[in-house]
Amino acid sequence: MSFPAPQLTAVRHACATALEYAGAAVVLGVSGGSDSMALAAGMQWAAVRAGQRVLAVVVDHGLRCGSDAEAREVAEFLRKAGLEARTVSVDVGVGGGPEGAAREARYAALAAAAREVCPEKPTVFVAHHANDQAETVLLGLTRGSGATSLAGMRSVSSVPGAPGVALIRPLLHLRKRELEAAVEAAGWPTWEDPTNALDGPWRTATGEPLTRARIRHEILSALAELPGDVVGALARTARLLADDADALDTYAAQALADATCATGVVDARALTAYPRAVRTRALRLAALAAGARGGELRYVHIDALDALVTDPAGGKTVELPGARATKKAGRITFSPAVTLIK
Repeated sequence: MSFPAPQLTAVRHACATALEYAGAAVVLGVSGGSDSMALAAGMQWAAVRAGQRVLAVVVDHGLRCGSDAEAREVAEFLRKAGLEARTVSVDVGVGGGPEGAAREARYAALAAAAREVCPEKPTVFVAHHANDQAETVLLGLTRGSGATSLAGMRSVSSVPGAPGVALIRPLLHLRKRELEAAVEAAGWPTWEDPTNALDGPWRTATGEPLTRARIRHEILSALAELPGDVVGALARTARLLADDADALDTYAAQALADATCATGVVDARALTAYPRAVRTRALRLAALAAGARGGELRYVHIDALDALVTDPAGGKTVELPGARATKKAGRITFSPAVTLIK
């Protein structure tokens, strides 16, 4: 009797374990690359044994010549391998750069498919792995991020822009080389996207490679020459910071509840009793509740809000993306931003 390669076994077991937390049907994001094909191979094995429906969705972003034909090829192979598969074409906007816009369009398509196949418990599986996690931590460091950002990707979260749709990353603990070995052991082909390459078509405004591409191909490669397991260490750092961030978020929610006098009104003096790490998170929660756009809130905004709490002077206002905060008589009132009608 022959046994599958240990890497393929690890992928299969990770998928089987994750499926236990999903509904009767799930959506699988597949690009054709080695990472997502490893996930598809593992899910095909796990779904048959669990009796769950798995729909593989191959998103065509339409950003390069021949991408539509390639998406059809990937879907056709998946169907021959025993998975239900479809292609979806999306219109990629321009906001947030090409990479961010493509990600937003892709997640929207995957979330829509998940709501269709399992409305009561929509779930999307993607193939992010330990190397992706290491890149995310390093990217956060280059931006001067805090614990929440450095905690990286969670194994279970929500699809960005689609509250209520679960996003599961069952392979987050596995290295890229393990996924490549799993695909090879399964005998499945791969279609690698040239946009992920260092010399790919996606560039910065100055013509340089995207920061994430440079981290992937240059910085991580250089760090790999150091003693020890750098990818594993960075992934472990993310897990530790995730625990810290979760604890601080819990304390911040309680601090905000204790300091709230009325809807949108916070007692500044009550918040001064809390450490800054808790206080600033509470202020961010208050800003979001008032309509602030989370993706645009920066350190400078939160720092200005904290100054309202710690500065004894009153009568100050902080303008936020989508909201404002005004301090008067020791209380901070959060409200939506004023829209001027021309």
